[in-house]
Amino acid sequence: MSENTSLVSAGAGIANRNRRYVVWFYLLNLAFAHFGATTFNDNAHAILDHSLHADKLLHGFNLGVFIEFLGRPEFGASPAATHPAMIFAVVFMPGVLLGYASDHRLPRDEFYRVCGRNVWRFVRLFLFFIVIAGIVAGILFGALNALVAAADKTSNERLPFFIQLLGTLIIFLVLTVIRIWFDLAQTEVVLRDQPAVRKSVAAGFRSTRRNLGRLLGSYVVIAIAALAVLVAGVWLWEAIVPPSSVLGAFIIGEATLLLLLAMRFWQRATAVAFYVSERAEPIIEEARSVPAFPAPAVP
Repeated sequence: MSENTSLVSAGAGIANRNRRYVVWFYLLNLAFAHFGATTFNDNAHAILDHSLHADKLLHGFNLGVFIEFLGRPEFGASPAATHPAMIFAVVFMPGVLLGYASDHRLPRDEFYRVCGRNVWRFVRLFLFFIVIAGIVAGILFGALNALVAAADKTSNERLPFFIQLLGTLIIFLVLTVIRIWFDLAQTEVVLRDQPAVRKSVAAGFRSTRRNLGRLLGSYVVIAIAALAVLVAGVWLWEAIVPPSSVLGAFIIGEATLLLLLAMRFWQRATAVAFYVSERAEPIIEEARSVPAFPAPAVP
């Protein structure tokens, strides 16, 4: 537990020293968010203009209605809302990782040089991640649905709920492990200037397997903090924002999104802190194990 706490605090210290990255990422996403907002607005008008559920969102915020609204097939996919964050993560995250590992403020030209040098590597890592996470998630969700369907046939009415809850928790932990794996792989690519991303994927897998408890515990602690931020944001929106106040809803919503973005950067900083400490330890041990011989006399 102390190791998890020290790793979380180390990541928090790195993220706090480099909090300008969070601010810049947030501002860039906000500048391009109108694409996602336009798509969302068109889909919302097409559905809510002809639905009685609009009253529950116009005169308050009903979370259940909102989730049901997003899940309706006619709403369609909303990838435009997340495209800016994905693009910025691929393009600018290498510079952020190098800045996290540096003990000084990274110069602007060095930041952009590292970003340009690693952008194609990050694209390949992203493809690796999509394939592996997609296959694992598909298998786990399929197994969970089969178990819930089998539990529905039993006489225990609460069994499907508990299976759904436990299965969702297991899937969350497994996908978090995969996220840790590829966070370490990205860190390996940047800090070692590794052009062969498959080697970084293998190295990230080995590091995650050897230190699974420590890394997973750290990520889960930060995820719980992110969940607390989300719950607090929804509660404030429901409690203090009047239904007619667009400005109040915007302020609460954007503040919540900024803090959630900071939580994700905290996780990335934790991965960098772990990687730097892991790479430093073997060097120290190797230096200590070398015996000190007297220098030969030179005639």
